[in-house]
Amino acid sequence: MIPELKFDEKGLISAIIQDAESNEVLMMAYMDKTAIEKTLKTGFTHFWSRSRQKYWMKGETSGNVQEVKEILYDCDEDTLLVKVIQRGAGACHTGERTCFFRSIKKS
Repeated sequence: MIPELKFDEKGLISAIIQDAESNEVLMMAYMDKTAIEKTLKTGFTHFWSRSRQKYWMKGETSGNVQEVKEILYDCDEDTLLVKVIQRGAGACHTGERTCFFRSIKKS
């Protein structure tokens, strides 16, 4: 059952995807109510693509799927934390394990 969440004006909510075992942050994407329902039904992450304007299952083409272990939401009810087992090479479309592999250096 999906609790009362605060979706933005486009019906989206930010979803932070985290490795359930290491707690490493893998990626951030957007979900709407349907994407959450698909995720709950299948046990694998589904998102709404803002650029392609369609739903996508993480790993549907690469095979790098995310098996959902737990979905949490924050105190403001406007962000999800999705804990997953990352299957395959990684979460990032670049081939990296995580989308957060670059840093901003102090000058």
